[in-house]
Amino acid sequence: MTLEEAKIREEVLLICGCDVSRCMKCGKCSASCPAYDEFDIKPHQFASYIARGDMNALMESKTIWNCLGCFACVERCPRDVRPGKLIDGVRQAAVRRRGGTHLHPEDIPSRLDPDTPQQLLMSVLRRERK
Repeated sequence: MTLEEAKIREEVLLICGCDVSRCMKCGKCSASCPAYDEFDIKPHQFASYIARGDMNALMESKTIWNCLGCFACVERCPRDVRPGKLIDGVRQAAVRRRGGTHLHPEDIPSRLDPDTPQQLLMSVLRRERK
């Protein structure tokens, strides 16, 4: 694990608040995932990648962009590892590495479409951390 990967790993663990050492690789999370076929790294593999510090592979995976954020994996995990939160943490770390402009709360009302499902808005708000 490189120094940069160690920094990313620490950031992801801070974002998600998960304990990857609890994962017993049972695969229940992957079995419940509706987007499983779209992933190159499956939900049950995320904890292992993070545990060994293989953050570059996670940051470059298509999984972090294809995850639906439904948290079915979180509900099914018998050890409270919360793989969906791990995936989301890696996604947030990847976005932060890209830099760019950020959306401020006061900009949101003017950008809302009245036809936007409330579930989508709540999903986005649930993911946001300051």
